[in-house]
Amino acid sequence: MTWTIISVLILIGFLFLLLEILVLPGTNIAGIIGFILIAIGIYQAYASYGTLAGSLTLGGSVILSVIFLYIALKSNTWNKASLKKNIDSKVNLVDLNKIKVGDTGKAISRLAPMGKAYLNGEYYEVRSNGELIDEGSEIEVIKINVNKITVKLK
Repeated sequence: MTWTIISVLILIGFLFLLLEILVLPGTNIAGIIGFILIAIGIYQAYASYGTLAGSLTLGGSVILSVIFLYIALKSNTWNKASLKKNIDSKVNLVDLNKIKVGDTGKAISRLAPMGKAYLNGEYYEVRSNGELIDEGSEIEVIKINVNKITVKLK
């Protein structure tokens, strides 16, 4: 086997390993394929060119893997691909001045047992007391516990 083929096997193996580390976290097929390609390249260097060439290929592969990983983690390419959005949504904030037990409204979605409801001019996430309530049904608030609103069919 020629040095070109051995080099290509090892480089493609490195690309698969970088893909595994940086894009596809976990033990996926890309990492396994990358490791196998690098191992085949190193084995072929030992088998075709002897112990010295195989050992140099192994050492070069280790050094190249450290360099590739350093360059990949250091570059700003990954900053462009990473998510930088902050989550600014909030859980139901129930203002006890706006909604109270006994208020009525309409189920905007099916409550099975949770869903959306329109109560006193605002939308809330509510839950039924165990029953399934169809969309558009009239509902009544029966309990408010911190940020959880429990309703029943009116």
